Amino acid sequence: MKLFRIPILLIVLFSLAMGDSPYKLINPTYLGNEKRNYYGNKIPSRLDIIWSTYLGENITRIGDKKRVWQGSGWTGQPLLAEENDSLFIIHGALDHYLRKMNARTGEILWKYEFSDAIKGTGTLWEYEDTEEHKKQLMIVQGSRRGFEYNTWSSELYPLRAIDFNSGSEIWRYNVRRGASYSTDVDGTPLIIDSILYLGLENAYFVVFDPHPEKTESYNEYRRPVTMEKHKLYDEADKILHGRNLVTESAPARLGDNIYITAGSGHVYAYNIPKREIVWDFFTGSDIDGSPVVTYDNCILVSIEKQYIKGHGGVFKLDPSRPPDSSCVVWYFPTGNDTGRNAIWEGGVIGSPAVNDLTKGSDMPYLAGFTGIDGYFYLVEHDKIDTAKVWGPNRRHRYPAPKRIAKRWVGQSISTPLLVGRRAVVGSYSGLALFEYTVNGTLKRLQRHYIGGIESTPFVFDKRIYVGSKDGYFYCLGEKEKTENGQ
Repeated sequence: MKLFRIPILLIVLFSLAMGDSPYKLINPTYLGNEKRNYYGNKIPSRLDIIWSTYLGENITRIGDKKRVWQGSGWTGQPLLAEENDSLFIIHGALDHYLRKMNARTGEILWKYEFSDAIKGTGTLWEYEDTEEHKKQLMIVQGSRRGFEYNTWSSELYPLRAIDFNSGSEIWRYNVRRGASYSTDVDGTPLIIDSILYLGLENAYFVVFDPHPEKTESYNEYRRPVTMEKHKLYDEADKILHGRNLVTESAPARLGDNIYITAGSGHVYAYNIPKREIVWDFFTGSDIDGSPVVTYDNCILVSIEKQYIKGHGGVFKLDPSRPPDSSCVVWYFPTGNDTGRNAIWEGGVIGSPAVNDLTKGSDMPYLAGFTGIDGYFYLVEHDKIDTAKVWGPNRRHRYPAPKRIAKRWVGQSISTPLLVGRRAVVGSYSGLALFEYTVNGTLKRLQRHYIGGIESTPFVFDKRIYVGSKDGYFYCLGEKEKTENGQ
């Protein structure tokens, strides 16, 4: 018996020394996980406002002009984590601040100020502090470059790591100007086996170790050391797109490959063991949304109507096939924006969503997405319709998926949420709640105008968390009635 007791005792002592993790990460990154296909567990049946917190406003720069932005922008999805049974929100806003909030009340616990507006979504990463022998949690968050700097400055630090508990800075990453006009960081990092992968708006895909002990000292900062740097464009793209080669998306993992949707019009696969780009599907358009992995090992990719002859929309691609027309499972074109003051020409700016992880056994595999044309589309992503449609460049005709519904929600760049039978859809016309009925139709349960919504919501335990362009962050759900029924 003594032979067995000694190892068990050593394991217990080691566990006590290192400490059990106090954290439970609900959605540690944009769209929930490394496949970008998790959006929460329970969507409520109503959109009552439980609480709201004012986010404020601040200055940013568009070209040579200063603008005042307020509230929450694109992609702006809140991250949720539990610590010692308390639920917290991490959220970056356009007023330059990253916040930690109490998810039950909206109380702000700390704020960390960036040099410019925060549009994108961060990533939570738990690591081992070898000096203190305990688990630590950092937020890796991007922002715009810094409104007081030009893009050629050597002192741009729009990607930073912040401590979850204290809100203090851990490190900042230097972004240099490339062929692209931008040095912002709107994308969301993917961290696998202690290595960070991210496409930047300077048109490069970077790889580095985010652990504080692997950083180097520079002036008063700590900086990670770049391990790899890969171009996310071809030379020909500079003729087609000019300097608009920005990558704003979150990379997604499928097997040994990481898929990146680039603003240069490419969908790339970076192979982790080989440490190189091994697959390149060219669309020609601008791509803003993140790739979403489906249950059948394919990826959904949104296409903006820019630099292309045809319509924008959504591709389903099979990356096990060669990166040409043969890898296209289907294409779904959406409408254009014909308004006189249109910001976008058309297509889909946000990411598609799928119900693969939460659908019931009696439900089909669904994909939902919102268009610049103002509609929310719902399709069966593993079923093909009889009709064929033109692709974005009008060079090939592709199969189309089986369409379930098309519902007006207002112009949108937000990513919808599909959880079980329900969907939450944000747009510039507010928030809409839908339910997929037992007879296979889509029913709208409620609509609530809470300002223009660009950000992606998240749902947890019948609470919807989302930031708005009206300056506020909201928690919505089923408000409990008082004794007098109010």
